[in-house]
Amino acid sequence: MAMNKIRKGDDVVVLAGKDKGKRGTVLRVIDDRVVVENVNMAKKHMKPNPNKGEPGGIVDKEMPIHVSNVGLYNPLADKADRVGFKILDDGRKVRYYKSNGEVVDV
Repeated sequence: MAMNKIRKGDDVVVLAGKDKGKRGTVLRVIDDRVVVENVNMAKKHMKPNPNKGEPGGIVDKEMPIHVSNVGLYNPLADKADRVGFKILDDGRKVRYYKSNGEVVDV
């Protein structure tokens, strides 16, 4: 498994773009893009699918945003933070916040 700085389930802050400053949870990671809940919403025109019982219409949908435009939320500093990797004494590779050295993964 590749070590990503931003992972599914992470709390992130949007750093750039129309949703700058918004906070949300990462729903999916697609290569170098992430889908964050209620961020980068777009209207999608859905065709009705009678087989699945899906109604048609216009639905709001999250679109992917580039991983460089989000930062991991640091609850101690109450802001977005940069992330680095370090190896602990017991050999585990963990992410840590660059600002205060706190380990993200426990």
